[in-house]
Parts: sequence; structure tokens; C-alpha cells
Amino acid sequence: MERRAREQGDPHPRGPVLHIAVVGFHHKKGCQVEFSYPPLIPGEGHDSHSLPEEWKYLPFLALPDGAHNYQEDTVFFHLPPRSEDQSTVYGVSCYRQIEAKALKVRQADITRETVQKSVCVLSQLPLYGLLQAKLQLITHAYFEEKDFSQISILKELYEHMNSSLGGSPLEGSQVYLGLSPRDLVLQFRHKVLILFKLILLEKKVLFYISPVNRLVGALMTVLSLFPGMIEHGLTDCSQYRPRKSISEDVGQQYVPPPSDGYVSLSSVEDRSLGKAEERQTSECKDGGTSKTDVPLSQTEDNVSEIQTSKGSGQHLKPPSRTSPESSESDWETLDSSILEDPCSKEGETTAVGKQTEIFPKESSVSESIPITVQPQANTGHTVFVPGLISGLEEDQYGMPLAVFTKGYLCLPYMALQQHHLLSDVTIRGFVAGATNILFRQQKHLSDAIVEIEEALVQVHDPDLRKVLNPTTADLRFADFLVKHVTENRDDVFLDGTGWEGGDEWIRAQFGSYLHALLAATLQPDSEKLLSDFGTTFVAAWKNTHNYRVWHSNKHPALAEVNPSHPFQGQYSVSDVKLRLSHSVQNSERGKKIGNAMVTTSRNVVQTGRAVGQSVGGALTTAKSAMSSWLSTFTQSTQSLGE
Repeated sequence: MERRAREQGDPHPRGPVLHIAVVGFHHKKGCQVEFSYPPLIPGEGHDSHSLPEEWKYLPFLALPDGAHNYQEDTVFFHLPPRSEDQSTVYGVSCYRQIEAKALKVRQADITRETVQKSVCVLSQLPLYGLLQAKLQLITHAYFEEKDFSQISILKELYEHMNSSLGGSPLEGSQVYLGLSPRDLVLQFRHKVLILFKLILLEKKVLFYISPVNRLVGALMTVLSLFPGMIEHGLTDCSQYRPRKSISEDVGQQYVPPPSDGYVSLSSVEDRSLGKAEERQTSECKDGGTSKTDVPLSQTEDNVSEIQTSKGSGQHLKPPSRTSPESSESDWETLDSSILEDPCSKEGETTAVGKQTEIFPKESSVSESIPITVQPQANTGHTVFVPGLISGLEEDQYGMPLAVFTKGYLCLPYMALQQHHLLSDVTIRGFVAGATNILFRQQKHLSDAIVEIEEALVQVHDPDLRKVLNPTTADLRFADFLVKHVTENRDDVFLDGTGWEGGDEWIRAQFGSYLHALLAATLQPDSEKLLSDFGTTFVAAWKNTHNYRVWHSNKHPALAEVNPSHPFQGQYSVSDVKLRLSHSVQNSERGKKIGNAMVTTSRNVVQTGRAVGQSVGGALTTAKSAMSSWLSTFTQSTQSLGE
């Protein structure tokens, strides 16, 4: 950690917090860093406006677009590392604005009626809520001084945070502070599971709402449903620097950094190809499956024997290429001629959305299956074994999954200046948050847009909607969550002993769901088991990078997991009602029918009231007439009797 901090710019590292910075809005220069401690660039002064090239978007992330519409706001954001052997930098920024006339000391460059500034923490630990809680107090005190030249409180914040956070391991209570799955379920209800599956499929997902604190809170809460994801799964989620051209790198061997210790398989032969068309893998005519559907550990016979000296720590990484002429992700796009016969002797192919990977059968090691390095127990030396490694700190189940790796980004807040990242050829997908309507309007740049305010999940591709369509067992699972959360809605767990329907309980349910799904994929006859999770969904998921990395390694702990869907079972009448309810709430046709039913029902009620009033009036009139007639009849009878 000390070496990392020195390289990040702090010659005297004190803990996980790298920098405290103040970002302000200048009437001529726009957003700029006004203060940083320690300086963002070694040798510069604390008041330097200079920025490292890797962090050029820092001012626009810390001081969000449209911030002038709010008195205060909070932003979570990610920055790329400044060197190859480092990981994601986690940023938390607290924004406030104050009237200029209220300042005790007013600098000459303050010419507007309001002053807008953000105090920002750059950390090596993903402690969003905890950093936010501390930072909000300091930001309030900093603004209460009404003299922004008083920076001693910011230096004290740096020292305090590093002394209180340094050396302590990550704990769930710290990592998940401020992230509430209960609120998420109450907001999105059954759609929470659709969000979960979208990210498992590594799709381009854009979250949208304003202000930023609601945006980043919802997005990070969704990620907290994945076991270990926030704690250990985001270390490579902001790697958006352009890659080298493959034409420059052919034949070279690479030593990837620890955070990039896994590879995406590609053929070196595609170096001469131009823009490639997206293709889907065709199955062999004889009904066999491609080599990519099995763990890479089962393909050892295709790998040449390699010997290495003790502790060399190297593995081969096929270089990637970029093409400014391509509008598609070209991580592993290939010429269509290569994909014509996936079962040919030349090699086998598989398609993963917009990614296509090739596994040559008889070729040199540098052009085929990647060779990864894994330490062997009790031997003290390193051996080469075929397979993929995530580079993440995993538990015994292989969690977290390697979702946010190899160009799949997580950007809780995306500034307008980062818009080009959505179509960058070196980025294969993203989960990003935006407040600017321009992001939402360009639907072609994403697979799904999540409207947080309306709790809508707009999936653009009809085929993808079918893949995400929940099964009956999925609907039972989602309904189970919703019922427990809504039934315990008034229970705020003041004594801290609440469990069912609570935040940790919800995370545990999703953890069990994911473990069961993974365990089911390992069963020899898993067709029936996987059908409860969605056959088409599982087929698509098996083609993702995160599943391949997980499947290429052994996870003995899953042998103890029940491979069945937590809510599998025979259909019942309640399932029909559940399916009908889901269809009405989520399909366009169902919404129209539902709206029509509501309108019709309202009209019937109103008509009934009108009819009731007219009928009631008629009855009253009839009663009066009858009474009058009876009275007249009685009087006439009495007269006749007399």
C-alpha cells in the first residue's frame, strides 16, 4: 500500500486515502481543482490546477453536471489507476453552493452570485457510504468558515481518515453503509431480478435520475446484491485507457499487472482484419458442443508443455487491437469467413454478444489458449496451467464473479465529457449512471436504460427481453422478496436484530440464488435444473467473460450447495396469478390492457353512481306519488263510507 501511495503522488503515505481535493467552478475556466492534499502531481503546490492525464475528468465528476439546481449533492465515481500495477481509485465528492455575499473573505475571481464547490476524497478502498458520512460533516464545516482559504480542516480530514481506516480489513457494515436493498426492492419490486440478470449478462446498462446521490445510491445498491462485488470485484472496473494496436504487438509476450491477471482469448490472425461483422456461434451438425463450452482445464491436450523458472510470474496475453473506424466493440471480433465452420479442424469459435473468440486446436501456445500462472500449494514454486484467472480476491465459491474486468466498466456517475466512452471500441460494456438527458436520448449506445424515478427497465432489443423474461420460479423468488420487504415495511429494526426483510437478508437471498445457479451449471444432467433459471438466459450467460473465468477454475465449496432453484416446484393457481400480474405490470400490451381496465372500471363506478342517483330519484318520486295516491284513496273511501 505504501508503494502504491508513493506512485499515486504521496511521498509520505499514511493509509488508504490518497488525496483530499477541492473542486470549484470558475466563471471563465469552468470546473477545476483548486486545492489538493497531498498534491495530485508530486512537486506541484497544493493550489495547483494541474491534473494527471489519467484523472483529467476529475473536476467534472466531483462537480456534477446540473449541480447548480441543488443546494447540495453527493457523488460516487471511479477513476482509472495511474500505473499498470494499481487498481481503481474510488472517489466520493460532497457538493455545496453558497451565496457569494455571505463570504467573510471573497477572492477576486469570485464574480458570480453563488459559489459552487465540492470537497472530494480519493481512496483505495470502496467505502462509499462511510467516506460520505465523514465528508459531509467536513464539507459543512468548511463552508461554515465562509473563507475557503482556510484549508487546515481538510488536512486534518486527510490525517483522520488515514489513521482511522488504515490497516483495518474491509467489513460488510462499512462497505454497505448507506446502500439499502430494502429501498431498492420497494422501488423496483420484481424488476430487481431483471437488473441482476442484466449485469450478469455484461450488457450495456445506463441508470438515469437526478440528483446524483439518488443515482449512485441505486446503482451501487444493485451491485451490492452480488456477493463480494463491491469489496473485491471493482478493482479493474475503470480501465478505459486505449489499448495498443495489434499490428504493433504481434508476437510479443506480456506481463499483465495483478489486477489484470486474466485474459480474453483472441486469435492473432485477426490483426489484418478490418471492421468485422458481429456473428453468432453456430452449433456443430453432429450435435456436439464447442470447446468453449467446457472448462479450459479440459483442453490440456491442446497446450504445448511449457517450462518456466521458479517465480517467473509470467503468462501469455494475446494483444488486443483498436480500430477508430469501427463503431462496435472489437475485443475479439473476427472476419465472417473464420466463423463459417466452427467445427472445422482449424479451430472452434463461440460468440458472446458482440465478442467472438477463437480457440485454435493445433497451433503454438502464443496463439491459442492463454497460459496463466497459479501458485501450487506446499511446493513454493509457480507452474503454468491452462485456464483463466480473474485477478480478483475470490472466496471459496469463486465470488466475486469477474464481471467488471477486461473492458467492462462500472461508472456510478458519468460526466458529459466522458460520453465518448459509451461508443469506444476498447470498451465492451458498462454499468453507468447519468443525470444528463443526452445520455438517455441516445438509446443506440446502450442495451437497457433504467429509469430510477419511474422504476422502469427499458430493454431495447426484443430478443434480449425474451432472454430476461423471468421464469415461474424467478417470479416466486421475486415475489418472496417483495412480500417480506413490504410486510416488514414499518419495522425499521431500531434494535439492530431484524433479519427477515432486512438489507443483509436480501443480499443473502441473492447470494443463495447465484450459488444455486452456478451449482446447477456443473451438474451432468442440468437441463431441467437450469430451465427454472431460464434456458435462454443461462445459454447467454455461459458465453460471458465472467462465467468463463469462473467455469475454468475449481470451486469445491459449491459441492455443498443445492443446485436447484430456491423456488422450483410444481405450478399452481397462484403461479398463474403471479404471471398474469407480472405481464400486466411489465409488458406494453399488459400496461395498455391494465390502463383500459382502470379507465373502464372508473367509468363504470361513475356511471353506477349516476344511475344510482337517477334510480334513487325515481324511487323517491314514486314513493311520494304512492303516498299521495294512498292518501287520496283513503280519503275517498272514508267519504264513500260516510
